[in-house]
Amino acid sequence: MTGLAVLLAAQAALAQPQQARDVALVIGNGAYAQQALPGPVRDAGAVAAALRQQGYSVLLHENLDREGMQRALHEFRRRLQAGGEGLFYFAGHGMQVGQRVLLLPVDAGTAKPAHLLADALDLDAVLQPMAGRPGGKPMLVLLDACLDNPFGASASVRPSPPPDMLIAYAAQPGHAAFGSAGQGWWTAAFLRALAAGGDAGMLLADAAARLAADSGGLQRPWLQSTLSGRSAPMASMPLLAAADLGASPADHAPYRRGVLPKDSAEQYELTFWDSIKDSTHASDYEAYLQAYPNGRFAGLARARVERLKAAAPRPETGKPEATRQEPPRPAPEKAQAPRPPAKKPADSVPASAAPASDAARPSTPPAPTPPSAHKAGADIQDCPACPVLAAVPAGSFTMGSNSSDPSEKPARRLTIARPFAIGRTEVTVQQWNACVEAGACPRVADTQRAPNLPAGDISWDDAQVYVKWLSKVSGKPYRLPTEAEWEYAARGGGASRYWWGEDMKRGAANCRECGEPWQEAAPAPAGSFSANGYGLHDMSGSLWEWVQDCWHSSYKNAPADARAWEEAFCRQRVIRGGSWRDGASYMPASTRFKYDASVRHSQNGFRVARDLD
Repeated sequence: MTGLAVLLAAQAALAQPQQARDVALVIGNGAYAQQALPGPVRDAGAVAAALRQQGYSVLLHENLDREGMQRALHEFRRRLQAGGEGLFYFAGHGMQVGQRVLLLPVDAGTAKPAHLLADALDLDAVLQPMAGRPGGKPMLVLLDACLDNPFGASASVRPSPPPDMLIAYAAQPGHAAFGSAGQGWWTAAFLRALAAGGDAGMLLADAAARLAADSGGLQRPWLQSTLSGRSAPMASMPLLAAADLGASPADHAPYRRGVLPKDSAEQYELTFWDSIKDSTHASDYEAYLQAYPNGRFAGLARARVERLKAAAPRPETGKPEATRQEPPRPAPEKAQAPRPPAKKPADSVPASAAPASDAARPSTPPAPTPPSAHKAGADIQDCPACPVLAAVPAGSFTMGSNSSDPSEKPARRLTIARPFAIGRTEVTVQQWNACVEAGACPRVADTQRAPNLPAGDISWDDAQVYVKWLSKVSGKPYRLPTEAEWEYAARGGGASRYWWGEDMKRGAANCRECGEPWQEAAPAPAGSFSANGYGLHDMSGSLWEWVQDCWHSSYKNAPADARAWEEAFCRQRVIRGGSWRDGASYMPASTRFKYDASVRHSQNGFRVARDLD
């Protein structure tokens, strides 16, 4: 604690006097079905009252399930975009598995260990979208939850948080957090520090040291900071009433804020295995391996994962409707949800493509309206680390297809009212790693690949972090393209099924049935295939590409213009274009599917866009 106190003396939790636009999200979860907690709801109310006196706009929530926590976080992130400082407080059950800190919603399946891992919210997924906000405003995170591991394995030291952030944990890795008399010890210590006023870093360090001493070493808070030596006073405020501050840790019998197994660690592993041993889902065995990487059933679990994945049906064997196949909830560590349903098998690439008959060929949409006078294809690069963009002119086109998958219907005429710019290629490994090295983006599996490959294993949330960082370093308003912009750009100024024509041809796209160059292990280097009419490479194949829009199962009631189709509490986002591991039937410009915004998959990447000046 001495070293941490010195660190926190130099790195304060809050910067600048509070303003009305500063926002705090406060969550207290206590109504768990198996192991209810008496204090978190009361804690959350006391913290919310104290923060309101500090000038925060407070979003207070009690006893949220997983969906409710995601909605609350979505609203919090939206409010943060206006600027100002942010504070996130959570009281409830928590745990640490490896380096992952997991916060439990009240509907977490604590009785079934595999469900416990799947239902929990990963702290990294909570923090990353909050990083890189306008003006580099600081972010304070307060967690009154345990960091021990109910599966018995030792905890690892957490990596540094994103830039401009301080995280105040109630306990060190691998240890428990406690409460008594209906209040968490760490919450009471924080409230006393807040009431005293003064330098925030010194106050939090002092609160942590005092709690460690008062609890006789039973609880030792842990602090992490990337605030770059900032220090600022915390606005003083009237002392809180004694009832709000709670009692000393020594005055009452403690209770834990972590999930306790009913039996020994050895017996709990058997309970875990018994709950999944007959499962037909690879994600259940992956959850077991995450909890017990060297467990007694680890070899059998790995074998079953390999067998289940090998037995998974190839996506090109049929054409079920996209609206009937929902991806299952991914395993917590690495999502392995099935890819989209197959489209028409007749799209396989012939050695010498013959024209399709009029009956088999989709009806050709009207020819596009002549684009604006803005020159298409002009190179734009806003900074040395920025992707090269191509200028795409304004114009009109028919979006979707009435002769293909139901999700692509009804086809409709849209106008791109203003020119915009979009990446010539998908964001590459080298470009992603520039953001990683700057401390803004997470390190993902694909960052170890060749620098000229497109960067996969990227979630929609990850892509949002990247475009915010790119906007900061370039001074330009980067974003993901809207779905309408993406399809307009993918068509390259044409109206045919593929940008090159109505029929598939070899060597035109990077897919499993599209001819060379192709290998199963990885997509081809970015830009390996011919550019379309707007100078854009790999819009078909290579990687599925995230766009800004929420997923809808058809275009019914879609916006009449090219803006993103958004809605509140959006969990699934649209991906476009197919990947190198998919068949030729995924290559038409109208192809679309969905994926959970927080999930990473090796076949998912993105390209950036921005409005033209």
